[in-house]
Amino acid sequence: MATEIISFAGDNGLVLRADRHGAPGGAPVLLLHGGGQTLWSWGATARNLIAQMPDRLTVYPIDLRGHGQSDWCPDGKYAVDDFANDVRAVAAQLDAPPVIVGASLGGLAGLLACGEAPVAPCAGLVLVDIAPRIEVSGTDRVGGFMRDTIDGFATLEEAAAAVGGYSGRTRAANPEGLLKNLRRDADGRYRWHWDPAFMSIADEGWDLVAFEHRLMAAAQAVAAPTLIVRGGESDVLSAETMAHLRDVLPHVAQAEIPGARHMIAGDDNIRFSAAILPFLLAHAGGGAAAS
Repeated sequence: MATEIISFAGDNGLVLRADRHGAPGGAPVLLLHGGGQTLWSWGATARNLIAQMPDRLTVYPIDLRGHGQSDWCPDGKYAVDDFANDVRAVAAQLDAPPVIVGASLGGLAGLLACGEAPVAPCAGLVLVDIAPRIEVSGTDRVGGFMRDTIDGFATLEEAAAAVGGYSGRTRAANPEGLLKNLRRDADGRYRWHWDPAFMSIADEGWDLVAFEHRLMAAAQAVAAPTLIVRGGESDVLSAETMAHLRDVLPHVAQAEIPGARHMIAGDDNIRFSAAILPFLLAHAGGGAAAS
């Protein structure tokens, strides 16, 4: 089934680029990538879901503000609340409340959009390797890679080597696949397809304890069915945290993808898609409008 390039109006009128997989009018599923990624990270997931439910779902991978083909924010507003406000704006433009699937930063934005006022229309929430309790060592590793490579690469081969070292996965035979996540600037260097100002916000000092309390309150307030999916080898969401969440958030379903790290959809997309499919079957097309 053909993929259509569309756009949404984000908060304050920023133009957010998205792909639409499946026939218009299906139950919407909104896919939100992690910081520093683009909607391409969800390509295989979108195709897998549509292949399983071609007549029921319409899947929307979206470039977050400052990422991919979406607008860069001229005011440099890249705090998590800015991303959450974009989620609220996009969800309100869909024909029905979506199931929101968010990885890492996308998951945090989705959690705040669905758990804090004004509540986004939401039929279900899937948090992908992110939760109200955050492992600092893992997030520092992710942020360190982004900071260390912010000035880009001289060649695609150099980029592929850096990604392979970071991800622990076998280096791709054809590094041209990275062009989906890179742009080539006037100086000839390949740089990640996101606004460097995004990292200046990420590097600002913040109170982790207060932020985790806020995330927990949001998770407890989400009215929509919620699922947390953990990568079995993740250093961002630990098995101990998942056990803790079973006690404090007993209404939240859990799933684990053995062998996957933080980038679950890239590490094992087949099993990831299979893990969220029952949740989508149960909840896509349900939900209520924002209050």
